[in-house]
Amino acid sequence: GQINGSSGYEEAGAQGLIAGINAARLLQGKDPVVLKRSDGYIGVLIDDLVTKETKEPYRMMTSRAEYRLLLRQDNADLRLTDIGHEVGLIDDERYETFCEKRRIIESEISRLKEIMIGANKSTQDFLQRHESSPIHTAVSLADLIRRPELGYVEVEELDPDRPEELKDIENRFADDHKEKGRIKEIIEQINIFLKYEGYIDRQQRQVDHFLKMEKKRIPDDIDYNKVRNLRIEARQKLEAVRPTSIGQASRISGVSPADVNMLIMYISTPYEH
Repeated sequence: GQINGSSGYEEAGAQGLIAGINAARLLQGKDPVVLKRSDGYIGVLIDDLVTKETKEPYRMMTSRAEYRLLLRQDNADLRLTDIGHEVGLIDDERYETFCEKRRIIESEISRLKEIMIGANKSTQDFLQRHESSPIHTAVSLADLIRRPELGYVEVEELDPDRPEELKDIENRFADDHKEKGRIKEIIEQINIFLKYEGYIDRQQRQVDHFLKMEKKRIPDDIDYNKVRNLRIEARQKLEAVRPTSIGQASRISGVSPADVNMLIMYISTPYEH
């Protein structure tokens, strides 16, 4: 942490974790693990340390991340378990448990979007009991869950086809706290995804654009002196940082959008290495 300009035990620990992973992968002849800014706060931390001038010791704060809606504590396993398993830090048994959790979440969200609830008396009575406004046409269960006063547990009486393991969890798992906790995590993810789907989708589109820029690789041996119309400051910053992608280059302090466009034009044109 002191070497790289960060402050704090967690920041140093995060860098040590990634350094250890990549030291092992180097010996194994494998590509390094590089967490994206949309993967986790560790990705934001390392990207900032590499691309931005740190005039004072760096602390990781949530305000430094553009994709806070995706970098939630409740979905850390959904974001990072695949990577952890691939690098050998998550064993097969734990990974299978995670894959089953993800499968249930995805299949249940799809099912809830397909099941339509009619505007009949029993539905209106249910809505009245939960102080929710009446419906005038058929709506999906997913649409009802999106209402602030309703959730996955509340709409169970309208959902006779719900999977058995997700029914009546308070009574069925009264003595099995581990299994009850697992099911509650699944239900929490279903609620969060449906209630905030519009916001999450919008941020995911921003991430997709970011990833498109990240995929534009910059050759390791590029000579920035040969890139025409680059400002002197941008040339110096690019030479010092040696970014690996256009996305990373665009985040370097002192590199303007015009400089990035010149760089894109240069690497898109065949040239001699």
